Amino acid sequence: MSLPLDFHPSVRDEIDDAHDWYEQRRSGLGRDFLDEIQAVLTKIIANPARFGFADADIREGLLPRFPYAIYYRVLSDRIRVLAVYHASRDPSGWQSRA
Repeated sequence: MSLPLDFHPSVRDEIDDAHDWYEQRRSGLGRDFLDEIQAVLTKIIANPARFGFADADIREGLLPRFPYAIYYRVLSDRIRVLAVYHASRDPSGWQSRA
């Protein structure tokens, strides 16, 4: 049985902002970004231990095509997605959510 995903409230804004930025660059690129997010989330659900640790017990699932990562923690009853964050940004923004 797979664990359900639970998202930090800031994650939706992070995804929306990145989608909008990519979509402004090229029509359809925002959709590609969302597809990659979904693909990595599907992998996380299928095998929460698949990705390595970024910090303590927080794992980092990298998007193959975009410079973003999904940061998450595996809890006993759910997978808590803390952030969808650009790799060049200061990580203290998402680390404070832990």
